[in-house]
Amino acid sequence: MEPLYQYAWLIPVLPLLGALVVGFGLISFSETTSHLRRPSAIFIMALMAIALGHSLAILWSQSHGHAPYTQMIEWAAAGSLHIVMGYVIDPLAAMMLVVVTSVAFLVMLYTDGYMAHDPGYVRFYAYLSLFGSSMLGLVVSPNLVQVYIFWELVGMCSYLLVGFWYDRKSAAEAAQKAFVTNRVGDFGLLLGMVGLFWATGTFEFGEMGDRLTELLNSGLLSSQLAAILAILVFLGPVAKSAQFPLHVWLPDAMEGPTPISALIHAATMVAAGVFLIARMFPVFEQLPIVMDIIAWTGAFTAFMGATIAITQNDIKKSLAYSTISQLGYMVMGMGVGAYSAGLFHLMTHAYFKAMLFLGSGSVIHGMEGVVGHDPNLAQDMRYMGGLRKYMPITGLTFLIGCLAISGVPPFAGFWSKDEILGAVFHANPAMWVLTWLTAGLTAFYMFRMYFMTFEGSFRNVPAELQAHHDQGHGKHHAAEPHESPWTMTVPLVVLAIPSMLIGLLGTPFNNLFEAFVHAPGEAIAAHSFDLTEFLVLAGSSVGIGLIGITVASLMYLKGTPSPQSIAKAIEPLYQFSLHKWYFDELYDAVFVKGCRRLARQVLEVDYNVVDGVVNLTGFVTMVTGEGLKYFQNGRAQFYALIVLLAVLGFVIFSVQT
Repeated sequence: MEPLYQYAWLIPVLPLLGALVVGFGLISFSETTSHLRRPSAIFIMALMAIALGHSLAILWSQSHGHAPYTQMIEWAAAGSLHIVMGYVIDPLAAMMLVVVTSVAFLVMLYTDGYMAHDPGYVRFYAYLSLFGSSMLGLVVSPNLVQVYIFWELVGMCSYLLVGFWYDRKSAAEAAQKAFVTNRVGDFGLLLGMVGLFWATGTFEFGEMGDRLTELLNSGLLSSQLAAILAILVFLGPVAKSAQFPLHVWLPDAMEGPTPISALIHAATMVAAGVFLIARMFPVFEQLPIVMDIIAWTGAFTAFMGATIAITQNDIKKSLAYSTISQLGYMVMGMGVGAYSAGLFHLMTHAYFKAMLFLGSGSVIHGMEGVVGHDPNLAQDMRYMGGLRKYMPITGLTFLIGCLAISGVPPFAGFWSKDEILGAVFHANPAMWVLTWLTAGLTAFYMFRMYFMTFEGSFRNVPAELQAHHDQGHGKHHAAEPHESPWTMTVPLVVLAIPSMLIGLLGTPFNNLFEAFVHAPGEAIAAHSFDLTEFLVLAGSSVGIGLIGITVASLMYLKGTPSPQSIAKAIEPLYQFSLHKWYFDELYDAVFVKGCRRLARQVLEVDYNVVDGVVNLTGFVTMVTGEGLKYFQNGRAQFYALIVLLAVLGFVIFSVQT
């Protein structure tokens, strides 16, 4: 069994090798490599499949009680400072390795159909492989330094993939927005990790927690300073996992190709923030105020994301706000101490949300044949309807995803989300009420999405609007949508299986997941199970979800009451939700335009003061030089006369004073 762990470093290296080989081909032999479309894709998928097989073997070994394995080498040393690199394989890493490799492989298979006609097909696969390698490297990192390195690589890949269609203005701007917003959180993470190293003398997760305990108990480090450092570290996950107030980049990131929306912004990259909270749990759990901040940040984000998603008409952006909301549940679970519950929801969400995003891509692919390649038409749910008739596989798998995320038993989302809600109920009843209402909103907006897209009759785009858009995007060529090719539908069917069944690993009757992935330092003990409490709490969450589904069916199937009449009756609230709580407008006014005003004022100071002083200095030097040159005549007696006059003047001045 040991070779399985000794060669675990191959898991992130294999996708990196694929990215390097294909990337080198694109740089050195661009035309030839670009024509080797299918061989390049098969090569990259084969390497990811090997990484997936290795990850599954490690997960199997860890589930059967193999001790965590760590391999380290000294990377840098200066005096007493020693920084090591390597990899760690423990239950958390094993679980995340399988999640990342399995979703990445299915997304790569799906990409072959979705990007079949894109000229950047090969480049896209190289980016996918590089991202997979970066995320896998982050998962096995044993300390904060290595996490930070791969953290930034993941951010770079996000920038490349969101802006993949860089000739589209909206995509280029979305990539910049994602990059800049994440830099804010990453700067906080950098400050926090350096501060914690200053306090504890280590970057290792476990050692950092132990030394922090000693420092706090001895009074050598104040709890207030420790809390500030921990909050700075938490800023990194706030940005990466799109939590309030750094959530604004994720919906715009949907400008990238849909496979990226599924891989990066639903299943893996945004999960990196929750993963880091789990790794830093030994530090956070000692600081109650930090845990409260984490919990309330997650709860507010979950509610906010749900209230925005209920009015969005773009199918991908609606799913993006759904992702923000579900990440809020995970962060909240971590904040109330429900370590395994938060990770359990991370795993289940990765599968059903990846399926939902790939399903939306299948819908867009089918719609583009009717309305053309304009995302404003192909992604607008108001022009869909009745697609289940034309796309039965996509429709069925999308319905499974909606049931899972809405918390309908026995689908995966019910078990993971209910476990978080149960922990929140015991920790803070007010927070539970907020997130219980959010569960109802989740069911409403997900089935609003399903009914608008797949049920009823196909609405299509009005002829006059279609004619206007045809001028810039090419005419459509089909009368009705069509089902996607097998390379796109097979991943949907495969992802539907864990979306239905994987939640059974974490049932409260026999919680195998909690026994496998437990908090660091926590002893595995049998927990008493209160059936009555479970039925009450689970029944309430299922009940509010069914209410949300019922309201959605009445509004979007029966049309009574009509969505338009509801929107008109609550016009201010509707506009508030439709405009995403006006965060984009607020940030544009405060930060974008504010920075521009500040830059103009600095330019004025630079031009009038700094440049003025420099120019004045030069002018004075020039004038004095011009004047003094007339005194330079080369006569020694003239110089002696000047010296005599100067001395005489100095004597007279001294006598008078």
